[in-house]
Amino acid sequence: MNIRLTLNGQHVAATWNDSPTARDFAAQLPLTLSLRDFNQAEKIADLPRKLSTSGAPEGADPEVGDLAYYAPWNQLAAYYRGAPYAAGLIPLGHMADGGTEQLATADEITIEAAP
Repeated sequence: MNIRLTLNGQHVAATWNDSPTARDFAAQLPLTLSLRDFNQAEKIADLPRKLSTSGAPEGADPEVGDLAYYAPWNQLAAYYRGAPYAAGLIPLGHMADGGTEQLATADEITIEAAP
């Protein structure tokens, strides 16, 4: 699924994977969430409700540009730098090149289906 992120007033293309967790997240769109920095590598946002973790891996090793669900804290995690493996992290998708620069300074994200 193609989605559009809005960060600092700029649109950034992203792609959601076809996992049950990503489909459950997509069912809530559009969403505007407040972001806060975590470990100088990612932005996190609290989600309105828990997402399905059916068939999800035990964890993931995120890369720059990845979008993921951190199930233990019910949060979206968006990576502008690489980070180590995290148990409970479920990949959702990936931002197009260039989105991480906007993400690093953003304090809010809007996520919607791509037009």
